[in-house]
Amino acid sequence: MRNFPRAKPSFFLVATVFAISSMSMTGCSNGTETKAVDRLEEAEALARVKELESRAAALKSNMPAANDISASASGGDAAGDKPSIKMPDESTIPDDERGAAIRRGLQIVNHTYEELPNNVGNQLNCTSCHLGNGSEAFAAPWNGLPGIFPIYRSRGGRINSLQERVNGCFERSMNGTALDLGSDDMNAIISYMTWLSQDMPIGVSPEGRGFVKVDKNLEPNPETGKKLFAEKCSVCHGDNGEGQYNDDGTYLYPAVAGDKSFNDGAGMARTYTAAAFIKGKMPFGQGNTLSDQEAVDIASYFTHLPRPVKANKDKDWPNGDAPKDVRR
Repeated sequence: MRNFPRAKPSFFLVATVFAISSMSMTGCSNGTETKAVDRLEEAEALARVKELESRAAALKSNMPAANDISASASGGDAAGDKPSIKMPDESTIPDDERGAAIRRGLQIVNHTYEELPNNVGNQLNCTSCHLGNGSEAFAAPWNGLPGIFPIYRSRGGRINSLQERVNGCFERSMNGTALDLGSDDMNAIISYMTWLSQDMPIGVSPEGRGFVKVDKNLEPNPETGKKLFAEKCSVCHGDNGEGQYNDDGTYLYPAVAGDKSFNDGAGMARTYTAAAFIKGKMPFGQGNTLSDQEAVDIASYFTHLPRPVKANKDKDWPNGDAPKDVRR
């Protein structure tokens, strides 16, 4: 990566070139009384001019044009570049108390309903939706979130901390109850998210945050969605979205409907949010093979299948700016 010098010194050099050039020209004389020392000084001045001209030319060739936005103000990455989302090597987890918290957080997010049965009311894990240990692009990854929160969230009409955002998932996606904000388990989850974000700049939303975009102007057709669900989704998630389970109660494929799934206050219970996830990641291993319309139709079907009801969801979006697909 090439670091571009700041523009200011270049003007100084150019000015100096002209100043010395002027000095050298006025110092030259055709008179017979010119001394040898004057000739030496003129030669030294001209040599300095040549050196400064050479440096100025080099500086100019390295400097981006004024309208060139490909270089950042600091001379680093291109302005449009964003940090990439990836799972750090687990060898970077320290062998100390903080490392123990990180590993505990990783265990919780991958086995949430087993690890926290008092807080989970269904049989889902955090990574049922946040794929790849919560570190997969366009599957609602957690990379970078500790440097973005606290942020304003319109659903609550207030600034939320990251801990409050996590608890929102427990109360909605997990159909359960919130963790104590200062509990060891909450701190473990935040520690894990922070470890995921170790190479992320503060305040920068990484490329791949959230889900892919779908056209929210499309009209959903749940009848078409039902047919598509049977064709493309039921082999894993069951005919009625009930999921598939091992003998020990852990799931092979998570429920997307019924009492073992998320409640109707969860983001995934909204048609266009679910459609964005489906578009980018489903069928599993075949992401981005469905059209926007197909994803919207499938989502409109299964999000309205029977599922737990979120209490007090009428208090969501207190400022009246609820999206059109919110469940009421």
